[in-house]
Amino acid sequence: MPTSDTEIVVDDPTAPADDSPAVTTTRTAEVVVYLLLLALATLLGFDNWRSGMGWAKDGPQTGYVPFYLCVILAGASVYGLGVAFLKRSEAAKTFVTRDQLRRVLQVFVPTFLFCALTQGLGLYVASFLLVAGFMRLIGRIALWKSLLTSLLFAVVMFATFEIAFDVIMPKGPLEAAFGL
Repeated sequence: MPTSDTEIVVDDPTAPADDSPAVTTTRTAEVVVYLLLLALATLLGFDNWRSGMGWAKDGPQTGYVPFYLCVILAGASVYGLGVAFLKRSEAAKTFVTRDQLRRVLQVFVPTFLFCALTQGLGLYVASFLLVAGFMRLIGRIALWKSLLTSLLFAVVMFATFEIAFDVIMPKGPLEAAFGL
């Protein structure tokens, strides 16, 4: 087979622009994450201290191991904060640009809403809305194709979980109206 030196390049017309302004730097993101981890370690450490993190006659109390894991997490967070502040003089590297953040939020926000809506509308209606929304808004697929595909997806999910595997999934008012 003859080999070709031609390289195939596929451009994504919706890819983030190279000149998109930075939203935050890597250092800022690191500091925020270390502070959140330190807060989590403090909260969980306090809870484990409250439930008993010592040694009893019959062995360690329930909070013993988790408390010391929280101490390790807190120590690692403080170390990370120290390193982040010591390398302050380094050039600020972009963590995320505006276009990149927009693309991430295009997936995160609908997924978060899906999780929230599952509680009130049930898994199948929330899945229908998620798939239809992604197909229509992000994929720019025709409305009738988005609705049909979403409906088929929800029906197949229902048949798979409820009928084939007999697994009880969260249901909402629509399923209740059909007596399911």
